[in-house]
Amino acid sequence: MAKKDYYEILGVSRSASADEIKSAYRRMAKKYHPDLYSMKSEEERKNAEQKFKEVQHAYAVLSDPQKKQTYDQFGTEDGPSMEGFGGFNPFGGGGFTGDFADDIINNIFNAFTGGGATRRRYERDGDDIETVLNLTFEEACFGIEKEITFTRVEKCKTCGGTGAKNASDIKTCPKCGGAGTIRVGQRTPFGMMQTTRTCDRCGGEGKIIEEKCQDCKGRGRVKRQRTIKVKIPAGVDNGQMLTMRGEGNAAYTPNGANGNLIIIFKVAPHEIFTRDKYNLHLEMPITFMEAVLGARVDVPTLDGVIKIDIPEGTQHGSIIRIKGKGIKYLRKELYGDLYIKIIVDIPKSLSPSQRSKLKEVEKALEKANYEKVQKFRKKRKGL
Repeated sequence: MAKKDYYEILGVSRSASADEIKSAYRRMAKKYHPDLYSMKSEEERKNAEQKFKEVQHAYAVLSDPQKKQTYDQFGTEDGPSMEGFGGFNPFGGGGFTGDFADDIINNIFNAFTGGGATRRRYERDGDDIETVLNLTFEEACFGIEKEITFTRVEKCKTCGGTGAKNASDIKTCPKCGGAGTIRVGQRTPFGMMQTTRTCDRCGGEGKIIEEKCQDCKGRGRVKRQRTIKVKIPAGVDNGQMLTMRGEGNAAYTPNGANGNLIIIFKVAPHEIFTRDKYNLHLEMPITFMEAVLGARVDVPTLDGVIKIDIPEGTQHGSIIRIKGKGIKYLRKELYGDLYIKIIVDIPKSLSPSQRSKLKEVEKALEKANYEKVQKFRKKRKGL
């Protein structure tokens, strides 16, 4: 089965820059984040979860320079396949397996990619952190400052990220001379071949730490809990994200940049309002007599109660628009509108006295302008 194209999964071209790949990842991660599908069907949740995993894996490969180079060269982050020899495996059936075959593959790979005794070092930025922040409907509409607490990887303050107890404890690896790799000659059916291996003495770091830092145990990074204040702008919506640059995990390499903290907003629904972008919708019931005779009624808004006039003869389902009583636009001094849908509430379970009085009213209104009723009955007679 053919592997999926990581560039296609993120929706970028093969010439995309690292920033473009990161931006695409954030966009796709937001689209398929499981929290946004918590109220969806089981099938939709499973599909989103699978897509989210694919996006994460694609980014893990394309954001790592070495894995990306391997993927671009061979179509897989695992390196060249022995099937690449026209279906003939020079090491199959000949008893060449394990480390020996791996060394030959590494040698071929180095020939293609320009690998040599000196390993090319890449600066690796820290990973991004995603966290969900719950907001009430009003907090999202008006904005708020909140404290959030999360756990991140930080550079060890004790050793400054070196992993050593003291600077004098860091020595150049005597086996690789600081290159991080060593060259090994092996006799093969094709003659003597030089292969490059990761130095087994320093693990490819090119240095040896004689006495490790007690706090980070030589890793140079530690996990710590961090609390920061976040100013949420007015007008944010459910599923939107806020990026706090540099607040993510510490870089893997000395000159790399910290990752980002990505805050995903989860906004609770309102009891009476529903949101459509920056507009608000409200279903408001009125009495039968208020609809017939008209009335001045109280209408709730996000910032208090206002009074509006219900015109005489207002029909059930009519929409009344109030400008500027919606939600504030992000980073703009503009507001959406409030749309009120009128629900005419017809009384039930009338008493005999009430029914009698309504009959009198009905008789008095026999010649009233029931426009829709008269129009329908006229059409009915013509059938």
